Amino acid sequence: MSDFAASAVPLPGGYQGQTYAVSAGGEDAVLKLYVKDPARAAVDAALLQLVRGLLPVPRVLDVKREGAPDDPPYLLTERLPGVNLEVYLATAGEDERRYVGQQLGELLARLSGMPFRSFGLFRDGDLGIEPLRGDLEQYLDSLDLGMTPAQREGLESVFMDAEDLLAEGVDRFCLVHSDFNPKNLLVDPETVRITGLIDWEFAHAGSPYADLGNLLRFCTDPVLARPVLDVLRGSGLLGSDRLVDLGRAADLWALLDLAARTPRHEVAAAAHRLVFRMADTGHLSAGRPDLEVVL
Repeated sequence: MSDFAASAVPLPGGYQGQTYAVSAGGEDAVLKLYVKDPARAAVDAALLQLVRGLLPVPRVLDVKREGAPDDPPYLLTERLPGVNLEVYLATAGEDERRYVGQQLGELLARLSGMPFRSFGLFRDGDLGIEPLRGDLEQYLDSLDLGMTPAQREGLESVFMDAEDLLAEGVDRFCLVHSDFNPKNLLVDPETVRITGLIDWEFAHAGSPYADLGNLLRFCTDPVLARPVLDVLRGSGLLGSDRLVDLGRAADLWALLDLAARTPRHEVAAAAHRLVFRMADTGHLSAGRPDLEVVL
């Protein structure tokens, strides 16, 4: 690692670790230190090696799977080209957003086609799975969101509707990136080709609708969303006319987790507001736009 670390610049993003852009001798790389969850270094390295060639992920250059607080495990990967997709979309035209949406749908289809036999968290570099226990109500009990009894009742109604909806969907598990949104994607602004899907620290085995729900969680742009949905329906992997609702239902676990984090974090604050709108309205959509609209 020392050969690469002649210079190091902190990068945004990353919840479980500290991430840096490092370079030496004209070669650029990304270094992630696993301070909060040391065992995750081996998991992330295994995931990147598993999906390389199927998804636009960086090559693993080096990995340290064990360590101590003062010498934590790390993962060193190549630095992919491109700019942050969230930044790019802020000024992109309709044709560019449609093309990006098509590519996002293709990436989601590939993820949903990578099967696992159970639902849970990856526990080691062999990608063994630790099953998740409990349900949404039990998970809500473990969080301190400060809801009134009426709000709690409204949110429980949303949970029941979501569970009924998912019971009618695809009954299988797949690889879930679990943070699939523009801030974790890179794009070439010249060709509008997606060049990277990064930050795999929350990846697990779960619902084939979960990443779609993450992508559309705060989306208000049907120009981007419509080609995503068209590609997924055309893939035949999900097979439902209610993809937006299924995505929102599968996203509830991650949404609750995000809402319970510090309100000083902009995205966590937005998640907190969305959860409370669900609780106040008793609806999964909570006033979010109809992304199924035909343009």
